[in-house]
Amino acid sequence: MNFQYKGKKISGEKVKGKVDADSKSAALAELERNGIIILKIEETKPWNRDIVLKRSVKRSDFVVFLRQYATLIHAGISISEATKTMIRQTEDNTLKIALTDIDKKLDQGISLSKAAELHPKVFPDLLINMIHAGEASGRLDDILNEMADYYEKEYRNKQKIISALTYPAVVGVITVLLSIFLLVFIVPQFVSMFHSMGEDVPAYTQFILNISEWTGKYWWLLFVFAALMVAVYKYCMKFDAFVYRMDVIKMKFPFLGVLVHKGALVRLTQTLSTLVNSAVPILQSFEITEKVVGNRVIQGVLSEVRKSLSAGESIAKPMKDHWVFPALVVQMIQIGEKTGTLDQMLLKAADFYEEEVEQLSNRIKTLIEPLMIIVLTVIVGGIIAAVVIPMFGMFENM
Repeated sequence: MNFQYKGKKISGEKVKGKVDADSKSAALAELERNGIIILKIEETKPWNRDIVLKRSVKRSDFVVFLRQYATLIHAGISISEATKTMIRQTEDNTLKIALTDIDKKLDQGISLSKAAELHPKVFPDLLINMIHAGEASGRLDDILNEMADYYEKEYRNKQKIISALTYPAVVGVITVLLSIFLLVFIVPQFVSMFHSMGEDVPAYTQFILNISEWTGKYWWLLFVFAALMVAVYKYCMKFDAFVYRMDVIKMKFPFLGVLVHKGALVRLTQTLSTLVNSAVPILQSFEITEKVVGNRVIQGVLSEVRKSLSAGESIAKPMKDHWVFPALVVQMIQIGEKTGTLDQMLLKAADFYEEEVEQLSNRIKTLIEPLMIIVLTVIVGGIIAAVVIPMFGMFENM
């Protein structure tokens, strides 16, 4: 370990520097032997290029790691030996560095969950809590397999939503860039011809010519405006009220909001089902889910649920009174509470909404492709028509 210190010598001279030692107490002892009175000492974290450049592990690699780790532990191999095996086997540098540190902590007698907790960029809060539950119940291998299934489903559902939203985003960007290209480079070529003919152009054509002239002079303002909007958005995302409002807009956005809404419900029900099934206390399950669900609207309701549970009331009551939870989810939770099968009911709800997300994403992709092509055709065709139509009238008058 490397420690940075500030202190003074017996003579009163102030000194500062770095010292290598196995622990903080060893560093203090060494400095005292050198006649230095310590005013401040702290461990310096080594700068690691791999961690700085790559903070997270690819989800596919992470799922494979969890399955292999679970297989080794299920085969009767100790956690320490399984960790050493995974260090040799994994190709992801970030994961390898984290596992190497965990291996050292295991040798020092620290539990796997506590060691993994020191690497939040690699191991999510949910996984750490589940590992802790697995250590307490002796079902660590089963828990790791369940978490591999969980993260695999989560990744698959996320990709479905991204896939449905990517096409309109790409076509939208292409439409904007193509429109700018036409306005800046193509339309101005016809302006001088219209002036030389001395003919009056239609109002619509004049409107496009004015836009073209403005865009040609101030095109850079469009990029400045876009950069400013991104900067303002990132700044506003620091405020909870803004993030909450954005999550509401995302779920109520026409056509695509339903997909985002159902995707959030899948994440919620899958997470809660996994936690409850692993015998994590119900209050702690909702607390963990609140942290990882990734939606401030749902987080607010889950916070009310925890208060309701603490007061000895029903889980479903706060959900029933909020628009974000459909009647199906509320009813299945009510059934699960009454029959003691909450994890199974949540799993059924998760499977139902997962199927809904898949069907909805396929339907959106099918419908949105021709729609975006029409939008592209109308905008680009409108610019071209504004130039071409007056030309036909001029040729007829010649």
